Amino acid sequence: MSITNYRDFRVWQLGVDLVTEVYGLTRHFPQHEVYTLTSQMRRAAISIPSNIADGQTRKHSNDSRPPIPVPRSLTLGP
Repeated sequence: MSITNYRDFRVWQLGVDLVTEVYGLTRHFPQHEVYTLTSQMRRAAISIPSNIADGQTRKHSNDSRPPIPVPRSLTLGP
């Protein structure tokens, strides 16, 4: 199976699943958390598949911007 699109990446698919889960969980948070914890969790979850899509787009376009460096601590496992 060849990867022709960011949607083919398993990690992107898992990221979309995470977004769905986070939105489902945060729907039940107290109203006073809507603009604080709820918003922060949703934005963090959305950033995962969004950054993967953005990175794949940059790889295949004539984008001259250098890739964003990833801190070493984020690449280490638990």
